[in-house]
Amino acid sequence: MSKKKALGRGLSALLSDTPTNDRLEVDVASPANHTGGGVNEISMGEIETNPFQPRQYFNEEALNELADSIRVHGIIQPITVRRLAHNQYQLISGERRFQASKKAGLSAIPAYVRSADDQQMLEMALIENIQRENLNPIEISLSYQRLISECNLKQEELGERVGKNRSTVTNYLRLLKLPPDIQIALRDNKISMGHARAIINVDSPDSQLFIFNKTLSEDLSVRKVEELARELMNKKSEPVTEKSPPTGAPKEIFQLQSRLSSHFGTKVSVKSDGKKGDIRVPFVSVEDLNRILDILKM
Repeated sequence: MSKKKALGRGLSALLSDTPTNDRLEVDVASPANHTGGGVNEISMGEIETNPFQPRQYFNEEALNELADSIRVHGIIQPITVRRLAHNQYQLISGERRFQASKKAGLSAIPAYVRSADDQQMLEMALIENIQRENLNPIEISLSYQRLISECNLKQEELGERVGKNRSTVTNYLRLLKLPPDIQIALRDNKISMGHARAIINVDSPDSQLFIFNKTLSEDLSVRKVEELARELMNKKSEPVTEKSPPTGAPKEIFQLQSRLSSHFGTKVSVKSDGKKGDIRVPFVSVEDLNRILDILKM
């Protein structure tokens, strides 16, 4: 219950229920234009998109489905905009509804008009996005990070804004410390939040990648990943690569090998005699090969 109250306070401070005085006049005589108190019909051509939009990718199929729904039922939930000048507005929240309305061929859209500076606009867009979109864990983590770094919020304040306790916020932020390949897999739903939380408990990136690749190749459950992580944490030696170059191995080659291993999410072998050599990138399945080819953009 306390979380809901905190969330309400955060949103009410940003999205006041009282419309601004500089809104457009609504033609109440026209049933097509009348949308209720505080809502304004604004021409689609007078609205520009939000430069602070936290989500850059929108599923085209989902947008088409929403457009079909809008053609039949209209806009159920108004978008939110801020006024820049006469007959000029900027979207604060509701990007999906706005884009789908364009596809549906609407000439005007119902909207709340709010007063907001750039920082308030970013904060409103991020919070609305977190609450109303089906975000993956990495998108949520990045939104939390932006709220902290760009809106100057502390973790406790952030928790109040989004209705989450501090430990939940911390768990999401920790995901951004995982190697890029693991973050991509989490973003693409190849592993779950539970898998990622188990992997991140292991300090070494090499060990994290070792568990990650084993998870993909053997389709490990979250419980199995947790057990494997505990086993590796109890061992003193690293399971994948040594901390120092092997005897006689050039330091540059060893560092290159480590960087490539992290990049491809597998143990890459680099050998050189000073003039020529070879690089080997192993894979454990067809799916793993396709993953590597995607990284190579092939």
